[in-house]
Amino acid sequence: MRANNRAIESYGQVKVSTGVSKSNNVELIQMLFDGLIESLATARGHIQHNNISEKSKAISRASRIVLGLQGALDFDKGGDLANNLNELYNYITRRLLHVNARNDLAALDEIHGLMTEIRGAWETVPALIPRSAPVGVTVN
Repeated sequence: MRANNRAIESYGQVKVSTGVSKSNNVELIQMLFDGLIESLATARGHIQHNNISEKSKAISRASRIVLGLQGALDFDKGGDLANNLNELYNYITRRLLHVNARNDLAALDEIHGLMTEIRGAWETVPALIPRSAPVGVTVN
């Protein structure tokens, strides 16, 4: 539940609320990645059009989402995977700072590719989670 609340808070901070209160943890993480990927694409457009102020806003939004994803990690249950994701998110944060300072489209493309790949992996997660029994049904 704690991870769910942190994800919801992060989503609220980036001003995306559609369906959040009705979503499970996997859907929340998927929505965070969608928002992150959208912010990266927006930043790219602003760099290409030399709109530095809006680029900075888009990268700031992406950074907040990465921090939200990082804050939702459960190191007790996630083990090595959570540690690896934490390191990846630290790297992404550093790269976002670089992109913001240098308008480096190659670095932005690298981030976009990494996050798109991770987002794709989250597509398979629902199939890996056993369905719970409906309320009021006892499973023996």
